[in-house]
Amino acid sequence: MTIHSTPRAAAVFTPFEAGPARNPGGPATRQRDLLAPCVALVGCDGSGKSTLARDLTALLDREAPTRSMYLGLGTGDLGRRIGRIPLVGGIVERFLTNKADKAHAAPDKRLPGLATALAMFGFSLARKRRFDRVLAMRRHGVRVITDRYPQAELAGGFDGPGLSWTRHGSAAVERLAARERRLYQDMAAYRPTLVIRLNVTVETALARKSDHTRALLEKKLAIVPTLRFDGARIVDVDATRPYPEVLATVLALVQVEALAA
Repeated sequence: MTIHSTPRAAAVFTPFEAGPARNPGGPATRQRDLLAPCVALVGCDGSGKSTLARDLTALLDREAPTRSMYLGLGTGDLGRRIGRIPLVGGIVERFLTNKADKAHAAPDKRLPGLATALAMFGFSLARKRRFDRVLAMRRHGVRVITDRYPQAELAGGFDGPGLSWTRHGSAAVERLAARERRLYQDMAAYRPTLVIRLNVTVETALARKSDHTRALLEKKLAIVPTLRFDGARIVDVDATRPYPEVLATVLALVQVEALAA
């Protein structure tokens, strides 16, 4: 379903249960009940997540404390920054890209070597640190708009574990993959209050992300609709429309959700 809405005039966010409690009725339940809302923007590269997170936060912060947080790995931007280093940058960027492509290969491939696995696990730890900052803000009553959101449903990218627990490798790397999976399960247990899925065509994504390949974007466009984010409420938005319309639609959705909370 694609939603077309108009902004509501004002809204007040109230604490919202973030996800299923591991110990119903116990301290974990009470702790999650005290979390401020979190709105996750998800979608293929080129769907406008980063721009929307920035502008949405600026608008909502006028009503109540609101912050944004990027919850992706940032490996693409890192590779591009490395590529700009004189002389050696291009070589290192191609090496990292090749390693990443192999690590995210089909499920019947083996897990990467220990050095590559450690690097991938390190990126996941960095994501967990940013996620913990999101939780800290929510515990202090600050609503958060996230660009992406971790999921534990699918490995090999797409904001899930980088190391697939279904693939084989050395004993050390398999243990690392299992540990990374638990890391993502812990994050995914905190359901976002609302997931806004930004839908675009591959042509739109390519026009906005000319440095990406069609095959990669088509794969992401196929995968994103299958993610359920632990049963969180998901609303689809047509992000191929002019940006002001998309921003108005998303703002209205967040404000309506606030009134319903």
